Amino acid sequence: MRFYTKQPPFACGIDWPARSLYVWVLSHEGEMLRHRHRKAAPEPLLQAVAPDRDGLVGAVEGIFTWSWLADLCAEAGRPCVLGQALSRKAIHGGKAQNDKSDSPTMAPLRRGGLLPQAAGSPAERRATRALLRRRTHLRRQGAALLAHVQKTNAPYNWPEMGQKSA
Repeated sequence: MRFYTKQPPFACGIDWPARSLYVWVLSHEGEMLRHRHRKAAPEPLLQAVAPDRDGLVGAVEGIFTWSWLADLCAEAGRPCVLGQALSRKAIHGGKAQNDKSDSPTMAPLRRGGLLPQAAGSPAERRATRALLRRRTHLRRQGAALLAHVQKTNAPYNWPEMGQKSA
C-alpha cells in the first residue's frame, strides 16, 4: 500500500456525496482553519481554499467523480491525493460514516501521512479507459441476454438464435 508522506503547510480533506463538497483545511500544526460545505464545482472549491491555496495538498476519497478535481489541481500545479476508499474506512474505525465526518477524518490522515493512496489514471488515458470499461459491461450484458434467449428456446426444441454463449 502506498502513502503520500510529504508534509505541506496545509492539508485538505475533501468528500462529496453527489452535488456538494465538504472541505476541511488543517494547518501544518493540526489547527482547523476552515470547514466549508459547497456546491461540487471548480469555482466554489477554489473559493473555499483560496487563502491557503499556495501550500495546499488535497486529499479526496476515491470515487468516480474525482477526475475533475485532479485536473483542477494539476492545472494549478498542486498535488491531489486520491485516497483508497476501502482502506480509509478500515483506518477510520468509527461507527459514523457520513460525508460530514469523512472530510475531517481525511485531512489529519493526509497530514500525518497515513492516507492510503490509490492509483488514479492519467488524464490522457481516462477517456479510453472509460470506453473499455463500458464496452466490457455491454459485452457481458449481451452475452447474458443471448444465453437467456437460448435457454428459453431449449425446452421447446426451437432452432437456436444467434451465437452460442461461451
